[in-house]
Amino acid sequence: MTAHLSPLAWLALGCALLAAAVLVGCLFVQSRLGPALMAWLSIGLGVLPITAAVSGNVRNYETTKQRNFCASCHVMGPWVNDAADPSSQSLAARHSRNALFGDESCYVCHADYGMFGTVTTKLGGMRHVWEYYTHYRSLPIESAVPKIHLYKPYSNQNCMQCHSSENQIWLRVPDHQASLADVRSGRLGCASAGCHGLAHPVSAGVTGGTR
Repeated sequence: MTAHLSPLAWLALGCALLAAAVLVGCLFVQSRLGPALMAWLSIGLGVLPITAAVSGNVRNYETTKQRNFCASCHVMGPWVNDAADPSSQSLAARHSRNALFGDESCYVCHADYGMFGTVTTKLGGMRHVWEYYTHYRSLPIESAVPKIHLYKPYSNQNCMQCHSSENQIWLRVPDHQASLADVRSGRLGCASAGCHGLAHPVSAGVTGGTR
């Protein structure tokens, strides 16, 4: 298991072990509190634990961006399965096959791209955890599928991070030109029945992706 730890995880583990070793060593030092012992205590109680905490939190944050992490909630199975299906032609599956997204397609598409996007996205994630453990944890998938929904309509701004409406290739499509004002204002969703179809067909009660 430890062979698969990332460098950040190894750093956190190493700093924690070194901090423990330093503190144990200081306990056995038979000398009065002097500059040298103070320096070692500063390292054992300050530098090493802080480094372990920071590197561990960064590593945990990176883990929460993985599609497998989203799949850890059993009720998300149909959505994740469709996104990972190599034969599915749904928006989620096609974007998940994009090398730029890799295994972080859920996070990339659903993250808040505002100035404090990372913070607001993770706060929203904590709400997901709360909803899962208070409402959805014991539900069978069949019961959960009709009830799971976004807190608010999916923002076209998330799509426009990659598919800019200022791009001349994008504007070359007649339907894009005709719907430009509605797309930019959010009155018409990119991932809707009238445009590119639902990102997750399973949300409409369809099992698997569109073929």
